[in-house]
Amino acid sequence: MNICFTLGTLRKLNITSFQTPQYSIAELRKWASTGHIQLPDFQRSYKWDDERIRSLLVTILRGHPMGVIMLLKTGGQHVRFKPKPITGAASASEEPAFLLLDGQQRLTSLYQALTGDGVVDTEDDRKKKLRRRYFVDVEAAVGDSSEQSEAIRSVPESGMVTENFGRTVVLDISTDELQWHHGLMPISAIFDNSWVTWMLAYLHAGGPDDLPRRTLLLASFQSQVAGPMQAYEIPAIELASTTTKEAVATVFEKVNTGGLPLNVFELLTATFAGDREYFDEHGSDFRLADDWAVTEDVLNRHKVLHDFQRTDFLQAVALLTTLDARKADVVASKPKPAAVSAKREEMLRLQLKDYVKWAPKLRQALEWAAHFLTREHIHSAQYLPYRSQVVGLIAFKVLIGETIDNHGVTEKISQWYWCGVLGELYGSTSETRLARDVEQVPPWATATADRAETVSMPETIARAGFFESRLLSMKTRSSAAYRGVYALLMSQGCIDWRQDIRMEHATYEQLQVDIHHIFPRAWCDKSGIDPVMRESIVNKTPLGKKTNILLSGDSPAVYIKRLETAGFPPHEVDRIISTHKIDPNHLRAADFNSFFEARREELIRLIEKAMGKPAQRDIALATPQDGPEDFGDQPDDIDSEDASAWLESVPAS
Repeated sequence: MNICFTLGTLRKLNITSFQTPQYSIAELRKWASTGHIQLPDFQRSYKWDDERIRSLLVTILRGHPMGVIMLLKTGGQHVRFKPKPITGAASASEEPAFLLLDGQQRLTSLYQALTGDGVVDTEDDRKKKLRRRYFVDVEAAVGDSSEQSEAIRSVPESGMVTENFGRTVVLDISTDELQWHHGLMPISAIFDNSWVTWMLAYLHAGGPDDLPRRTLLLASFQSQVAGPMQAYEIPAIELASTTTKEAVATVFEKVNTGGLPLNVFELLTATFAGDREYFDEHGSDFRLADDWAVTEDVLNRHKVLHDFQRTDFLQAVALLTTLDARKADVVASKPKPAAVSAKREEMLRLQLKDYVKWAPKLRQALEWAAHFLTREHIHSAQYLPYRSQVVGLIAFKVLIGETIDNHGVTEKISQWYWCGVLGELYGSTSETRLARDVEQVPPWATATADRAETVSMPETIARAGFFESRLLSMKTRSSAAYRGVYALLMSQGCIDWRQDIRMEHATYEQLQVDIHHIFPRAWCDKSGIDPVMRESIVNKTPLGKKTNILLSGDSPAVYIKRLETAGFPPHEVDRIISTHKIDPNHLRAADFNSFFEARREELIRLIEKAMGKPAQRDIALATPQDGPEDFGDQPDDIDSEDASAWLESVPAS
């Protein structure tokens, strides 16, 4: 990390309370060993590979700068991170004076390689676990630049380098005598003051004939290698103990060079673990990771929640915490009440008492949210339109309580949900909308008939709109609205065409339901159907895997006869197909245009019902811009030969 870049970053963040000392490697080794310097608990594990460690040691050998480290002085009132020793510093027992914010990988590498036996737990470029020691080639170390680049040797812990799957030993420095013979000194010897003794033994290891040459090497090694390496200093930036938690998080993200960015959960893990009040009351630190494991047990029971993240949960805690604060400010008649927020800075301001208050209630609300989504026929995380809306749902459940299951309240929550999905209002930046909804939706949803006119409609519902032309561009599951229409179709009682089984939570996985073409792609291409219409959600519907295979890529006029020969009389086939908002007569006639116009109207009515408001009928004005090149191959159409082979092997039911 470049110090000029770092100082510039600090100034941009208006952080002015810091110092820029320099420390020798010997000082930093000692401080790591005693615990004077430790890591904040949010730092992830040490994981530098062997070559990066070797390169770092070459950098120090050459006297080149290895970059700045960043330290936070402890003892402040704003931040109480739980510390943990640098990896390998088993004897660290002091209360830390500094926490290492940036430079963990470099300082840990130096500490392990230059302390004790110098064995480092690392890995190769294939992630294979290794235990390595590092040696200085005495002769190469005093050579030119190209020689110095190879002067640091990485050797297995055993001291033996082998080839041919361990059968051939190409270098053996497993004993002191062998190290003296080859002129390979453990690099740790330079920093534990044993290098002089080692060099004296090295002088005589080559015999009297080589003594003059080795004597010259000793003098050069002392002046060019040992002395400069012992005097090598690492620049540091020391943030004052008054630095805020939010500033620490921002600084860490801006200047961290280890490629392991900090997230809110990891920062709060350390903050909560360092909560003195909790420790005094319970006699132990609060472990956020352990508490999250309890939440994960809930998530793992519901496939629709499998992608729900730790930060989503913390957003919900922040929403409820800031809403509480706002209500208190309003009661106190404060001129500027606190804002409700789910933004990152509000999550970082969370206190452990806030988390402990709301987390158990939100965890219970996750169960309710999973059942709500199931009722809306959203059965898997793959087809969940917006994960961020789950944050709103669990907050609503906590705020409304058991009343949320009253029919009228549930209907309003459902309307909010579908306005968010079909209006596509919960995209990448959802924090502001979540904050407004947590304030606005619960009082609106629970308002009694005599108060309904006095409670404003939530902004999400008021602003949501759906344009009929959007149906033409909804063509893949990457669209939230596409996934929403898929769920709405199943909520109307869709029946699988081959097995005559209703698609609901209990049968969804059994049928292996996915969304498939009604007029198959192959038929559409042969018939010259516009690719925009071919790929539109209008031409797709939920079907079981076996049904899709049965239909193959044939004309609907052909596969309907196939359905009839599979055991259904014509009127039953018509009944089943009609549950998908499809006129079976259009399929029998293979009349794509009539089918498309009629089903588009059916889907618009379905959307209007879910949103509780009319759609914008702009289809006559719409000019689709998508061309054939915009559509990749769809794996859901089965060709006729595959279908025939399958039909021969599977009896109809």
